[in-house]
Amino acid sequence: MKKILLVFGTRPEAIKMCPLVKEFQKHPESFDTKVCVTGQHREMLDQVLNIFEVKPDFDLNIMKQGQDLYDITSRVLLGMRDILKQEQPDVVFVHGDTTTSTAAALAAFYQQIPVAHIEAGLRTYNIYSPWPEEMNRQITGRITTYHFSPTPLSRQNLLNEHVQEDHIWVTGNTVIDALYSVVDKIKNTPSLHAQLSHKLSESGYDIERLSAGKKMVLITGHRRENFGEGFISMCTAIKDLTVKYPDVDFIYPMHLNPNVRNAIHTVFGENLQDLGNMFFIEPLEYLEFVFLMEKCYLVLTDSGGIQEEAPGLGKPVLVMRNTTERPEALDAGTVKLVGTDYHIIMDEVSRLIDDAGYYEQMSEAVNPYGDGLACQRIAKTMQEI
Repeated sequence: MKKILLVFGTRPEAIKMCPLVKEFQKHPESFDTKVCVTGQHREMLDQVLNIFEVKPDFDLNIMKQGQDLYDITSRVLLGMRDILKQEQPDVVFVHGDTTTSTAAALAAFYQQIPVAHIEAGLRTYNIYSPWPEEMNRQITGRITTYHFSPTPLSRQNLLNEHVQEDHIWVTGNTVIDALYSVVDKIKNTPSLHAQLSHKLSESGYDIERLSAGKKMVLITGHRRENFGEGFISMCTAIKDLTVKYPDVDFIYPMHLNPNVRNAIHTVFGENLQDLGNMFFIEPLEYLEFVFLMEKCYLVLTDSGGIQEEAPGLGKPVLVMRNTTERPEALDAGTVKLVGTDYHIIMDEVSRLIDDAGYYEQMSEAVNPYGDGLACQRIAKTMQEI
């Protein structure tokens, strides 16, 4: 039996790791499965744990007001020291590109415990974009023993970096496992559908507005590299799009980071209520966000995970970044980079709203990120190692 310790700390990590926790727990004869959360995101992390009914065995609870990357790294590193000494797992699983993942991997390395990296091999090769994520995943990759890559391209990136071929497995992305599970749950549980509609209404958006074929653009934004002028440009484009398309609703669940909110207030003013077809709402729980994403017409974002999720629901994605570590989506045609350039954002959103053929081309492209069976493949591989 293998002792498995899964470590994660942010909402995106939890979304992608919780289905894997549940899969390992299906095989108690093969795995002694433990979960450690760092609490890098606190409230948003707890929401996802509740949805997937995952109860952590260890909680570092590192989140502090005004924490920076030095704080996160040092707290995770020191917090993991005692847990690893106590548990002595055979493998430590980390995910993706967060500071939690890198610090946890480093902590495991210091005790010579093998690391398994979920979503391994994503690269932009620009260490400042996205920042600090690109360097996080490169560092984690150097420490990792077992590389679980979502796509053949991410596998090739690792091969190019001289990772041993027999230490890389292409599995698809676990985010698709999570997404299909949640969408299925919403569609087959009328009471949950009604509950989510009600919660969304309380947040400030009535989903019934979409009942007559009305289009809705879903917006998210939080990347550090866009803080400042980038966010001002993005918000200005969004504001002008709401004027250009008064019959289209624009919904922006606002990230809690003050750099994001300050830019929004600079462009839209202090009062974010009663802005016609522009709806600023507080951050949504994962279930509510998937519910909204399934209803939207297109997604405008600088997020990483949404580039994988939205195409799984047939939603075109315009990415407000200059680079992406997910070029498979660009090649497949499900995603297009627009950066933070005002004119490009205006042009591309307009084209998707006005040109049905262009929209259909993006929405019907095949999602390159998987079929919802990634967790099964990872667990089977660990059984065989």
